[in-house]
Amino acid sequence: MMRIFAPDNSELMQVSALERDGNHLVMKGKVMGALPMTALLSPAEARQGLKLLNFRLVLFLLTFLFRRG
Repeated sequence: MMRIFAPDNSELMQVSALERDGNHLVMKGKVMGALPMTALLSPAEARQGLKLLNFRLVLFLLTFLFRRG
């Protein structure tokens, strides 16, 4: 399970599963610890997300998994 936190360290979202549905990425989990959620990410939306990246952020993401938590 992956958790996403707000700046005040409260839990915003729990992602319990990532699945493929055709050409979509399906994320299943709970929002705010109680509300079930299923979110779909299409290839077009993923390409839009790439526009949010800059060079410094790409470098950070390459080392992100190897950093201490």
